[in-house]
Amino acid sequence: MLWKKGRRSDNVVDARGDDAGSGGGGMRFGGGKGLSLTAIILIVGIGWLTGQDPMQILGQLTGQMTEQSAPATNQSRKAPPANDEGAEFVRSILGDTEDTWGQIFQQAGRQYKNPTLVLFSNRVNSACGLATSATGPFYCPADQKVYLDMAFFQEMSQRFSAAGDFAQAYVIAHEVGHHVQTLLGVSAKIQTARQQGRQMEGDGGLLVRQELQADCLAGVWANNAQQRLNWLEPGDIEEALNAANAIGDDRLQQQGQGRVVPDSFTHGTSAQRVRWFKTGFAQGQVGQCDTFAAKNL
Repeated sequence: MLWKKGRRSDNVVDARGDDAGSGGGGMRFGGGKGLSLTAIILIVGIGWLTGQDPMQILGQLTGQMTEQSAPATNQSRKAPPANDEGAEFVRSILGDTEDTWGQIFQQAGRQYKNPTLVLFSNRVNSACGLATSATGPFYCPADQKVYLDMAFFQEMSQRFSAAGDFAQAYVIAHEVGHHVQTLLGVSAKIQTARQQGRQMEGDGGLLVRQELQADCLAGVWANNAQQRLNWLEPGDIEEALNAANAIGDDRLQQQGQGRVVPDSFTHGTSAQRVRWFKTGFAQGQVGQCDTFAAKNL
């Protein structure tokens, strides 16, 4: 992938090395006792075992917390160092998602609001709660930020055998896809459906459909970016498809607990994730990504 062709985004915040849990900062339970790292690890473990998204569990817990001081929204806007090639790659991919979605929204008569991407290490405090690297990259709709520990890319390569720069670009584009959903009102509808007691988890549930739509939107970005920059090289699309295949619910559950539990799916199977990325990439049209209306995911 000729990623250096991409425009560098100015919306990347470098919070690596910050101690997100020190002092009085962050979201805390009543009585002033902070949510411990052990508790966070336990929550992440429960998420893996049950198939639930750890960030959703953490988000629910934050409703029981009292905000004692400013969360990540008040992080200093420290830019990554100029000689950090990994951060330059992230800035390039994020910059192109800004250009792509800005153009798509403009053509639809709408305005795209750029998200902020926060680079962190070990743990980070977001408006959705305190999270560790074990959570993986995530998007928090409460502050409209993408959070990324770049150690995840190494884990993708070593644990999931999903290496390559375009595989990494797919991960970023997927999280930006969730931001697009927030701007389009999809995330709000999901929250309303949750409050109404509709099926969220499980094969065909709303959470799966939401995640598969983000995969499709990542494909839409990839199509439009390629048309504009012609930066993909042979094997790049296969890298993205391999990454999508590696992080399907069925494959992760089989690896983690030795069996597949469709009733606890939150992101979709490997085949579904591959299919919806390919659907978005094929034509590059947002209208092709209506996973909520699809009878066959």
